Amino acid sequence: MRSPSSPSDAVVIVGGGFGGLFTALALQRRQPNCPIVLIEPRDRFLFQPLLYELLSDELQSWEVAPRYDQLLNNGICWIKDSVVGIDQTSQSIELASGDHLGWSQLVLATGSKANDFGIPGVKEHSSGFRDLNDVSRLKQWLNSLHHQRDGEAGLIIVGAGPTGVELACKLADLIDGAASIRLVEMGDEILPGSSAFNRERAQAALERKGVVVQLNTSVSEVKSSTAVLADGAVLRHVGLIWTAGSRPSIPAISPTPVLERGRLAVDDDLRLVGCANTFALGDLSARPGSPWPASAQVAMQQGDATAAAIAKLRVEEEPQPFQFEDRGEMLSLGVGEATLTGMGLTLAGPLAFQLRRATYLTRLPGLSLGLRSAGAWLLNR
Repeated sequence: MRSPSSPSDAVVIVGGGFGGLFTALALQRRQPNCPIVLIEPRDRFLFQPLLYELLSDELQSWEVAPRYDQLLNNGICWIKDSVVGIDQTSQSIELASGDHLGWSQLVLATGSKANDFGIPGVKEHSSGFRDLNDVSRLKQWLNSLHHQRDGEAGLIIVGAGPTGVELACKLADLIDGAASIRLVEMGDEILPGSSAFNRERAQAALERKGVVVQLNTSVSEVKSSTAVLADGAVLRHVGLIWTAGSRPSIPAISPTPVLERGRLAVDDDLRLVGCANTFALGDLSARPGSPWPASAQVAMQQGDATAAAIAKLRVEEEPQPFQFEDRGEMLSLGVGEATLTGMGLTLAGPLAFQLRRATYLTRLPGLSLGLRSAGAWLLNR
């Protein structure tokens, strides 16, 4: 962490997730002398697609959650703080510490947070699966389950999107029959946005691992040991994991920006609608009319594209529109198993698992870290 100050010609990036961090690193490669400030309150970058392997101890925390002071070199100023407000007119940012920063170009990449849709008890009596604290909590639950073995109550996962399905498969392998696992989904199928191949493979994996999938079912209330369904039925649980949705984490911005489906509206080049020097990336933003998927690969590609756009602006040229290249989908389906479509492949099983992990490891920020991670994996195979 460095001094909370920035020159007026600095590029300030708010949020150190995929979009923010990849923007900072790509911009520094393009313009080594450009002053770059990254504002991020956490100590560690979190490579969320590999959280499942951290839960199962197939990977270590330094591989999945490297520290920012290891990822950023002297050309990027990291401020460990959070943003209270952004004034577009004066091009200034107020931090929680009370400091103020000026900027020439601003990148907003604050991501998303869990959405409980106002359902009573979700905040108080459930866990998410979004960060290291959630991983630690689930590990504690698993340890308790292995000791008590209560056959009448099990784990409930709400939401059968990628996070819910991947987590159900991983937990089923780790739980070793200590409790049941139930996957509850309000829609009529799992993985509604996935390819038919990945959805079929995931469905087969869930059946094989004994996960109970309950479709067309919504939760109306969560209590400490039960979940109440919309039809009045009550399910007992020893732990409930909420993966049913997320909402953008939008900082306070003045003047009020244009929104699109509850997200910051951006033009084709990722700049906020009506703003010449402010970009918004990842889960935070949406393009009117034709949305991009809310995924890590979108945020990473947007980071590279935003770095190129800022480099253009700083020499008074207009940026090019962002073009998303869909490289397919990869899903973890338990310990040592995955399914993937894309990159010219349609594959499931152990080989898909190895390709998925190798692909992600090569995308870890910082080449030396990626090489160390890949080497550790190969040595321990």
